[in-house]
Amino acid sequence: MFVTHFCRMKMSAKNISVFLLSLLCFNASAQKGKTAQPKLVVGIVIDQMRWDYLYRYQERYGADGFKRILGEGFNCQNTMINYLPTFTAPGHTCAYTGSVPALHGIAANDWYDNIQQRSVYCTEDNTVTPVGSTNDKAGKMSPRNMIASTITDELKLSNNMSSKVYGIAIKDRGSILPAGHLANGAYWFDDRSGDFISSSYYGSELPAWLNTFNKQKLAEKYIKAGWETMYPINTYKQSLADNNRYEGNLKGETQPVFPHKANGFDGTSYGVFRYMPAGNTIIFDAARACIEGEQLGTRANADFLCLSFSSTDYAGHLFAPNSIEVEDMYLRLDKELGVFLTYLDGKVGKGNYTIFITADHGGAHNTLYMEDVKIPAGNEDDSTVKSQLNVHLKKLHFVDSLVRDLSNYQVYLNEAAIEKADMDRNKVKYDIAQWFRKQKGVAYAVDMEEMDVAGVPEPLKSMVVNGYNSKRSGCIQIILEPGWYSGYSNNTGTTHGSWNPYDAHIPLLWYGWGVPKGETYRTVNMTDISATLAALLHIQMPNACVGEVITEMMK
Repeated sequence: MFVTHFCRMKMSAKNISVFLLSLLCFNASAQKGKTAQPKLVVGIVIDQMRWDYLYRYQERYGADGFKRILGEGFNCQNTMINYLPTFTAPGHTCAYTGSVPALHGIAANDWYDNIQQRSVYCTEDNTVTPVGSTNDKAGKMSPRNMIASTITDELKLSNNMSSKVYGIAIKDRGSILPAGHLANGAYWFDDRSGDFISSSYYGSELPAWLNTFNKQKLAEKYIKAGWETMYPINTYKQSLADNNRYEGNLKGETQPVFPHKANGFDGTSYGVFRYMPAGNTIIFDAARACIEGEQLGTRANADFLCLSFSSTDYAGHLFAPNSIEVEDMYLRLDKELGVFLTYLDGKVGKGNYTIFITADHGGAHNTLYMEDVKIPAGNEDDSTVKSQLNVHLKKLHFVDSLVRDLSNYQVYLNEAAIEKADMDRNKVKYDIAQWFRKQKGVAYAVDMEEMDVAGVPEPLKSMVVNGYNSKRSGCIQIILEPGWYSGYSNNTGTTHGSWNPYDAHIPLLWYGWGVPKGETYRTVNMTDISATLAALLHIQMPNACVGEVITEMMK
């Protein structure tokens, strides 16, 4: 309309001025009706990052990484996970759905499905095929087991699919679950090829930018470069000696000491790469390639990039929290985070993007170390406990293998055997609970089907209820005493999964567009992340969200 009118006007300076003023007013009016959003949202989940790592290593962090966000962003100091068990897949899912396993369905990394009567991996999907790989085991993955929407799904639904959403991680579950059902793409690391791959759920081929990225063979280059400490090794004062009995060995090594040469790498299996800090480096590399290749942050609506850093988790499991390896990994991660923020400043524009940083869970101290410093702790192997329990039950009920599975701190019954023998199922459950209550290191054995009468204190009771999915969880929840965990009876490394603060107290930092400078010590839950993002973006919450908006951020 304005162009037609302009063409009919005389080309005087006055008329041109009138036209330009009218055009500016038209644009201002159009923009006034559009809800403001950042150009890009970047979600960062750091696998097994304990909250205290923000401060334990703070003195040696640089000015551009965590310190920049702590100084200029918003810090939720008391963010808690509000369900059990505290594992990777439920953690990523909770952060992006604002929901809990009882509702979103991702009950653990793996679970025994009570309907299908088989073990299930959280992102397995036999209806799809690998893309970018011939490795069926690594590539047959999708978000279909997640039965709730994510904040990334809601973003795309809010604007008729105009936003672009991508997930990138070493672990398949770290990229697939955050990116959601409607993602444009999710990419994860294939140990067989050293490439990032996907599945046919997202399309028939990898994008050109990712093919180009894979051709660089960065993983191979990083592995061959080895791993040396970032600073002189005698300056790592927050860690134990380099060679101590709480650490495991990398494949191909006989001692857990620097420098790590990854001698187990033979060019055909890249599994060792997951344990090295370069596993984090390559995620930043791939993130920049994705931003460039997909032109993220250039559309009228916000785009969303979901990044998960998994090598921190692998290092924690192998070396334990007090290792030089873990300290060095976080110092390197901090430096690379600073470089990435500077990149976003230049590419998207400072103030045009929003970042949140959190963790999927924390991690316990190594139990042997805790015992050595005179703090009660211990561990048990699930398979050993299961065997002992079945022997006990056979003496009582004269039936073999009444416990089908013991995992995720939960007991799965052999329902078929109980039905065939016409047994009193409640009596079996009672006998199991009574047996566990007599075991060393066990605080509670809770019948999750009778939680209304369970004598369990808060917040544990709510965490058990929130984590119980009748189709995918065991019927009895085992809660261990503080400092205890199961599954790592070899005394090296560590794990997670419990209600305790070392597992459930996680960092939550916000930075950038729409984020005020400040902090809160009020308890917020992991479920509040998506609720707050929805408020920030002015979109609907995910469809199973039970979180609340962190109102202190809405100033």
